[in-house]
Amino acid sequence: MAFPGTATLAAVVKGRGRMARVLVGLRVLALAGLVIALARPRTGAREDQVLSEGIDIVVALDISSSMLAEDFQPQNRLEVAKARIKDFILARQGDRIGLIAFAAEALTQVPLAVDYSVLMDATDDIQAGMLEDGTAIGSAIVTAANRLRDAPGRSRVLVLLTDGENNRGAIDPRTAAQAAAAVGVRIYAIGVGTEGVAPVPVGRGLFGLRYENRPVRIDEALLQDVARTTGGRYFRARDAAALQRIYQQIDQLEKVPMRVKTYVRWTDLYRWPLALALGALVLELLLTAWRGPLP
Repeated sequence: MAFPGTATLAAVVKGRGRMARVLVGLRVLALAGLVIALARPRTGAREDQVLSEGIDIVVALDISSSMLAEDFQPQNRLEVAKARIKDFILARQGDRIGLIAFAAEALTQVPLAVDYSVLMDATDDIQAGMLEDGTAIGSAIVTAANRLRDAPGRSRVLVLLTDGENNRGAIDPRTAAQAAAAVGVRIYAIGVGTEGVAPVPVGRGLFGLRYENRPVRIDEALLQDVARTTGGRYFRARDAAALQRIYQQIDQLEKVPMRVKTYVRWTDLYRWPLALALGALVLELLLTAWRGPLP
């Protein structure tokens, strides 16, 4: 090939030298990208999952007719108790909770569960008159103990809420408490009601329910013995605010240490250096096809 002058030849050689350096650079870049991709680089996002040691709790709610007494204004005892139970349920995290309603007999409304929405709905559905009237405290304790005896949690707790005296059922509450203590159940008993007398509905008249002021009778000695036998405590709630504070105290008494387990979610990053290597190889092939192979 003839060149008109040395200047033109020098420019051609210089251009081919620059192209050679570009092609070599692309080849090195492709090789580096492949090496990095094969090393499988990745980054991790830490995720902490809190696991509770687990407490099994049964709430036993008295639904005898006396729970309709309106000394917890603006609602009766039963409605206030239901609202506080729902607050208590929402304050727990990861604990299994069951619900029992009792009057002349005890009936499980919800077995131990962690589905708090079901528990909330069941609490709303509880009404006085669902069971024969009366107060069978011993039956409530035994029913709860049977639910809790095989529970896997580290702690087993019964929250027993009543406003009366044990007057129904064949099971003595103190004997029932001893049986509960034998299977590791701790009882927090709550006596609900003001001092003296309280307005209680006794029937319907022309203008709605008729009320009579009746004495408030709570067997506090019995409830204290029941709680003491199981290593629990007795509380007296004389108004809605006191009942709220009692549930908050129980909530604090039954807190357990939390175990923290750490998970790391890895994100692979090899795709980026691999894409860079492939891009460099493709570009090298295109330039080689256009200008010819390296000398």
